[in-house]
Amino acid sequence: MQPFFKGFGAAIAWAIIIFALCTIHLGSVTSNPLFFAGFDKLVHCGMFFVLVVLLGFGLLVQSRLNGNMIMPLVLSTFLTIGYGGIIELLQHYLFTWRSGEWADLFADAVGAFMGLFSFLVIFKALNYVKR
Repeated sequence: MQPFFKGFGAAIAWAIIIFALCTIHLGSVTSNPLFFAGFDKLVHCGMFFVLVVLLGFGLLVQSRLNGNMIMPLVLSTFLTIGYGGIIELLQHYLFTWRSGEWADLFADAVGAFMGLFSFLVIFKALNYVKR
């Protein structure tokens, strides 16, 4: 029997990095001319895209390409969006130097669904090539 967390090390590490980046005090980064309007949303989208892809590869390691992975991956995508919601609530109520925003949660969800779509396309293509 495989350990429960086998294959999920990268996803867990990335989730911790996301939490750290979303809770640190950034100071006046938003007024820096190197960043454009909406850069924050792009970062949220990218972070959650990577998280869902890493969760997908963790599920792939767990299942060893056997069985149906679509439902567990969809569930992990919604759990990822929930994780983004928890971070936004913490930013709003606990970390007063940050602001929880609906737009950030929307960007998290867009990134998560982009990751889901990308992983499903790659998974189906890999299964097609194996046949």
